[in-house]
Amino acid sequence: MNAESDQRTAAGAEGSGTDRERLGSRAPHFVRRSRALHLSWQAGVFVVGLAVVVAGIVMLPLPGPGWLVIFAGMAIWATEFVWAQLVLRWTRRKVTEAARRALDPRVRRRNIALTVAGLVIAAGLVAAYVAQYGLRMPWRAGD
Repeated sequence: MNAESDQRTAAGAEGSGTDRERLGSRAPHFVRRSRALHLSWQAGVFVVGLAVVVAGIVMLPLPGPGWLVIFAGMAIWATEFVWAQLVLRWTRRKVTEAARRALDPRVRRRNIALTVAGLVIAAGLVAAYVAQYGLRMPWRAGD
C-alpha cells in the first residue's frame, strides 16, 4: 500500500481524459518521506475510518444518519487509500445517474401519480374509519 506507487491520474484508471484528480495518498509530504511514519499514518487513517464506518453501520437500524456516516468513513479512507477513492468515485457516479433518472419527466409523472393514488387510498381508509367509529381513538385513553 505504498502511496507513491499509487500516484496515477483518473485518466489512467478510468479512461476519461477530463478528470485529472490524482489518486493515492494525501498525507503531508514529511509523512510520505518516511516509510515507517507513512505506514503508521495509514494505520491511523484506517482505524479512524473503520470506527466511523462501524458507527454508521450501527446507526442503520438505530436512529441516526447511518449512510451519511458510512460515506464519511469512506471519505476518510479515501484520503489515503486508492481502493476507497475508486469506490467513492463509483458511488458518486451511480448517485448522479440515479438523480438524473429520478428527474426524468416520465418518471416524475409516474411517481407523482403513485403518490396521489396512495394518498387517495389513505384518505379513503381514514374516511371509512371515521364513518364506522367516529372520531374516537382505537385505544381507551380516557378510561
